[in-house]
Amino acid sequence: MHPSDLKNLKIAVVGAGYGGAAAAKALSLLGADVDVYEQANRIREVGAGIGLRPATMNRFQEWGIFDAIARVSSPSEYFEILTATAEPIMKESWPAAGGQTRTRLIHRGDFIEALLGVLPEGMVHLGHKLESVQDKGESSVLTFADGRTAEADLVVGADGIKSVVRQELFSDKGPVFSGEHAYRAVISVDDAQGMVVDDNLRMYIGRGTKVYLLPLRHRNAVSFDITALCPDSTWAPQVTKEDLLATVEGFDERLVEITRNLDMDTVNIRAVYDIDPVDTWHSGSVVLVGDAAHSMLHHQGQGANSAIEDAGALADALRQADTPREGLALYQATRKPVTDELQRISRSGWTEDEINDVFPGQKPAAVTARG
Repeated sequence: MHPSDLKNLKIAVVGAGYGGAAAAKALSLLGADVDVYEQANRIREVGAGIGLRPATMNRFQEWGIFDAIARVSSPSEYFEILTATAEPIMKESWPAAGGQTRTRLIHRGDFIEALLGVLPEGMVHLGHKLESVQDKGESSVLTFADGRTAEADLVVGADGIKSVVRQELFSDKGPVFSGEHAYRAVISVDDAQGMVVDDNLRMYIGRGTKVYLLPLRHRNAVSFDITALCPDSTWAPQVTKEDLLATVEGFDERLVEITRNLDMDTVNIRAVYDIDPVDTWHSGSVVLVGDAAHSMLHHQGQGANSAIEDAGALADALRQADTPREGLALYQATRKPVTDELQRISRSGWTEDEINDVFPGQKPAAVTARG
C-alpha cells in the first residue's frame, strides 16, 4: 500500500497480549492510526518464563525495541533434553536467524511490560471487554460490554484462545482440551537445588510428565514447569502438593525436592488447551493474529514467538499489497501453513503408551489428533 494510504488507515487491535502489543507496534511503524482495546482494567500477566527465539529478536531489532527486551531477559546458547534422572538425551543450539544466534529467556510479565512500554502513550485503552464485532465489508464496528463502540478500517483480533472475534466471524469451535495439566512457578535460583548453573533451558522427560527449568538469572530466578498428562479438563483445576509430587515420582531427587518446597499459593495451575486449525483468518476488514488464530500447545515453545511473527508478517503484507484485503490474504498465505504445522507438531508431545495409561479407551480431541 502507498505510504499515504497506510497513514490514513484506522486500525483497532482487540487484546493487549503478546500478539496485540506486537501488532500495534508493527502497524504503528507503518504510520497507521492504531488503538488497542484490552478487556482487563490493568495488565497482569500470570505464568512463568518463555524463550524468545532468534527470529523473534530479529523482529524486535527491526522495530527498534531490541534493547528494551534485552534489558529484562537472559541470552541462552542452547537447550538440553534429559531423562527424568538427568541423563543427557540431546543438546542443540537454538536455530540462528538473520545474525541472531541466541534465544532470550524472559518472564511473561516482564515481556508484556516491555512490549506495552514501547507503545505511544494513550494507544492502549483498558476496561474494554469486547461483546461483538460487526463486519461491514470496508470497515468493522466493535461493541463493548459497557455499550461503547469503535469503528475501524481494519480490526486485528488478538484476543486469545477464547477469541470473541474468531468465534463471531470465523469459527464457532471452542478450545480443545489437550489431556494435560501445566503447573508453573517462579522460584529463586537459590531454591533450585544447584540445578541452574547457566542460562540454558533444560527439559527432563519421564513417563507422562515433563519438567522444564528455564533460567531467569537476570532476576535471580528460575521458571519451574511441570507438564503432566491428566484427564481432568477443568479449566482451573484444584491440585494439591501431593498431586504434584505424584507427577514427579521417580525423577531426579533434586527436582522432587524443588516440588516438595513449592509454595502452592504461587503455583499457576491450569488444564492445557489449544484450538483446531481455523480455515480462514480474515475478511475484508478483520484479521486474526496470535492465539486467536492458532493457539497451540506449549511443547515447542512457539506460542509467543508465533504471535510476534504474525505481527511482523501482517505489517509486511500490508506494506507490499495494493489494498488491505490483498494484504490480509498475503498475510494468511504466508503464516497459516507455518502455524498449522506447529499446531500439529505441538500435539505430538506424548507416546501412545503414555496416553493409553491415562486415557484407556477414550482420548481427548487434541490427543486423538496428534501426529
